[in-house]
Amino acid sequence: MIGTIVNVSTVIVGSVIGILLKSKLPEKLIKTVFQALGLFTMVLGFIMASNADDFLIIVFSLVIGAVIGELLDLEKGINGLAEKLKGKIKLKDEKFSEGLLTAFLLFCTGSMTILGAFDEGMKGDPSLLITKSVMDGFAAMALASAFGVGVAFSVIPLVIYQGGLTIFAEYLGGLFTELMITELTAVGGILLIGLGINILEIKKIKIFNMLPALVLIVFFTWFKSVIL
Repeated sequence: MIGTIVNVSTVIVGSVIGILLKSKLPEKLIKTVFQALGLFTMVLGFIMASNADDFLIIVFSLVIGAVIGELLDLEKGINGLAEKLKGKIKLKDEKFSEGLLTAFLLFCTGSMTILGAFDEGMKGDPSLLITKSVMDGFAAMALASAFGVGVAFSVIPLVIYQGGLTIFAEYLGGLFTELMITELTAVGGILLIGLGINILEIKKIKIFNMLPALVLIVFFTWFKSVIL
């Protein structure tokens, strides 16, 4: 898990720099940088989503996933966990949960997370995750300058998710087809578009309630391959 370890290190370093800059840079400049990050997130999402093979399956995954997430109220539950963590470390940062969760989504739903984890798990090649780590370091700097210390704590779910994918790929990666990874990446891209909308404060979208779509897209793609 060299790639994930490097990724965690760059996020922490970027977060520390961003927190230090927060007190020295004018609010106007931080807001502009943040808007640039939001635009980049949306463009990245569009690029990922454009590679989809079957848009009908993706729509089904998103709609059914959103219904499941809404019924379970995943966003409220995940926010609650973030608030409990905030309480345990006795922080009073109002944007702690928002920073942690926004950073986690940005760092973990991109194509480089999925492809990089599979490359390291199946081939022992961490190069893609290391490249992603550099990008995440700069993103963490921008996010931390706006959201504060919560961004640094996003490394906890980052390790669980990205590290878990790497371990999964090492032992069970052969069960995933190239088409599954393509469709999974496309759904992740659509979620990133929603995250970009949130970052730009255009409209509040409950991205976490749509996370079940990432599981459903794999199942639906497999089911399609079986019946056809």
